[in-house]
Amino acid sequence: MAEKTGVVRRAGRGGRERVLAAAGALFARHGIAGTSMEQVAAAAPVSKRTLYSHFPTKDELVVAQLTDLSDSGGTLHDVLTHAGLPPRERILALFDLPEPTGGPVRGCPFLDAAAEYPDPDNAVHAYARAQKLVMLRLVTELVAELGVEDAEPLAEQLVSLADGAAVRAMVLDDPRYGRHARAAAEVLLDSALGAGAGAPQPGNQSGITRH
Repeated sequence: MAEKTGVVRRAGRGGRERVLAAAGALFARHGIAGTSMEQVAAAAPVSKRTLYSHFPTKDELVVAQLTDLSDSGGTLHDVLTHAGLPPRERILALFDLPEPTGGPVRGCPFLDAAAEYPDPDNAVHAYARAQKLVMLRLVTELVAELGVEDAEPLAEQLVSLADGAAVRAMVLDDPRYGRHARAAAEVLLDSALGAGAGAPQPGNQSGITRH
């Protein structure tokens, strides 16, 4: 069963790390609700006793997996803070949706988690919301760096476009869907900055692998 999950096992990895890797692969392929704790334990592989010693509840596992994803260096937080890229290019990287590595397009894992845990007081939903607020803050800072005086309204429009593109990419199972929102984002940026304010960069140059 573990061979079907796409989980890569590494010698010397601890049980907790194997569980998080297995959970990430299974959540991406089947969704959180579609993945049981027993499936995670089998894919890790660890005993259920070991799994529950690290993560007594599924909610705790989900929050830990999302935190591990945030810390992985493969999310938009990292490209938005990439000092080697110009501010405009970092903003447009929001719309460079990654190609799926097997299975359907899942879109943004934080949006997916919030949708699967709709209670705003739930720890999973709260963590996903916090990550989206970090995204807004970073984009607001980049918009201000470009010279837009009232940066937050434009940043809200840009992150709304990015989140909408991620959702539609998942619904339509089309990883290229971000190109439509990217075109709209370029119009918004050019309107705010004046015509010819930096040529748009073609393609995905962010190096990001996870949304």
